Amino acid sequence: MGDVQPAAFRDALGIYKLIKRFSKEVLPRSLSDIATHIDRFFVFKDKNCIAGTVSWKILPEIGNEKEHIIEIVSLCVDKKFHSKGVGRSLVEAVIDHILQYEPTRIILLTFSPGFFEKFGFKRIAKEKLYSKIYLGCINCTKYTSPLNCPELAMELKMGG
Repeated sequence: MGDVQPAAFRDALGIYKLIKRFSKEVLPRSLSDIATHIDRFFVFKDKNCIAGTVSWKILPEIGNEKEHIIEIVSLCVDKKFHSKGVGRSLVEAVIDHILQYEPTRIILLTFSPGFFEKFGFKRIAKEKLYSKIYLGCINCTKYTSPLNCPELAMELKMGG
C-alpha cells in the first residue's frame, strides 16, 4: 500500500475532488485555497492516487501569548481505503509535523470522536474554542450557529 507525504501543487486538484466528495462531513475548500495552503496539506498516495488528505491551521489567540492553538482540518479518506490505516497514518503525520511549532493544544471538530480518542484527544465544550468559532465556524454555511453544529469539539493538550 502507499504512504503519507507532504502535498505538492500537482496534488491540489486531487485534494479538491476528495474534499468535495466529503462535503457533508467537512467544510468545503476552494481549489485556490488548497493551492494557497498546499504547504499545510498531507496526502496518502496509493499508486499515485490520492487515497486521503489532511491539513492544519494556526488559530491565533490575540492578546494571549501563552496559548498557541493549531487545528487539524480537512481529514478525508477515500471510502475504498477505510479501515486500512490511512486515516491513522495521516493523523500521525500531521501531529508529528505540528509538534515542531510547539502548540499548547491541538483541536478539531469531528463526527468520529472514537477515532481521535485513540490519539489522546479529549472531548471539550465548543465554547472553549472561541478563536475557532470566530475564524472558521462563523463562515460555515451548513448551520445557523456554530453552537448547534453536531460536530464534537476535541483537544489534545501538549506538555502538561
